[in-house]
Amino acid sequence: MQIYLDYSANTPPRPEVITTMQEVLTQQWGNPSSLHQWGQRAAIVLERARIQVARLINAPAESITFTSGGTEADNLAVMGVAQGYKTPQHMIISSVEHSAIAQPVAWLEQWGWQVTRLPVDSLGMVNPGDLKAALQANTVLVSVIYGQSEVGTLQPIDQLGEIARQQGVLFHTDAVQVAGRLSIDVQQLPVDLLSISSHKIYGPMGSGALYIRPGVELAPLISGGGQESRLRSGTQALPVIAGFGMAAELAAAQIITETPRLIRLRDRMFDQLADTPNLIPTGSRDYRLPHHVSFCVTSPREGVTGKTLVRQLNHAGIGISAGSACHSGKLSPSPILLAMGYNEPAALAGIRLTLGRDTTEADVDWAVIVLKQILQRLMPQPELSKV
Repeated sequence: MQIYLDYSANTPPRPEVITTMQEVLTQQWGNPSSLHQWGQRAAIVLERARIQVARLINAPAESITFTSGGTEADNLAVMGVAQGYKTPQHMIISSVEHSAIAQPVAWLEQWGWQVTRLPVDSLGMVNPGDLKAALQANTVLVSVIYGQSEVGTLQPIDQLGEIARQQGVLFHTDAVQVAGRLSIDVQQLPVDLLSISSHKIYGPMGSGALYIRPGVELAPLISGGGQESRLRSGTQALPVIAGFGMAAELAAAQIITETPRLIRLRDRMFDQLADTPNLIPTGSRDYRLPHHVSFCVTSPREGVTGKTLVRQLNHAGIGISAGSACHSGKLSPSPILLAMGYNEPAALAGIRLTLGRDTTEADVDWAVIVLKQILQRLMPQPELSKV
């Protein structure tokens, strides 16, 4: 029995997405920048995809800039703002950002930028009061992740964005884990920049987008032919962008039924593992991504880490992640769990099980049984002495 429970890392492209990509590869393969009929047919495909992605977050089509994925979208948000200033300014991020935000900000810090990293509580939540206190006269950008990929916590983006807006500071959120799973309306949400990714919503790898509120100006990271309104030069990867568009359209149509289903499965798994020794839930239970389950293993035995459980479950045909997939190849404490107050051994022992459109109740029940068996084998509980 094979059960995939790592949908936060990647989702399988939907059949409709694959069909769309095949049609583009065989029939609309022109360069969208070309003026002849082949190019114009390709341009229609490109702009249709832009409209489809825009509708997922209720944005105007012209506010969508296509990128190679969520990482580039995050980098464009941070560096696109920073490059608009001749001298270093001040940025604010949370202490639980994805590395696609944390690393470019750290690079800017080396070049003299001031950076404030907002603390989080034990559930991974930012306190809006901390953001208000951190704002300075020279603050030019606030970036707070919408849904934390490792522990599932949803941030109060509406409150945080409003605080930034009241002070005239640009606000960005990495919504890669949220888009397509929860409704997003950028006409109502006080955000200026928002990142999304194709391969998190059953589209192909290699495509993402940055929403840029009309009127916000960014400097490009890639210069050349001036594609994507001069923000992202280079011939667009039309087949994957078209697939992204189809995935976004399908996600928007089905979110009203799929999100409650995922929440039921998520809660079913949490409830069945609630009494499991040595397994502590991480992140907020109340403000949480609908598909996301995560735990920290507290072991009386050394050497039992999140990676240990990933390997053991893989042998049983079940795919999960040790914290963020981007860090799963490194045996180092999770910076997210450390920021939440966990000690180093616990921060080495985080696991993440994420659910998707193919996940069933039977999958959840079987994964729970197998995980309990593995934990019992690795960390047997002492027997009670007989009277």
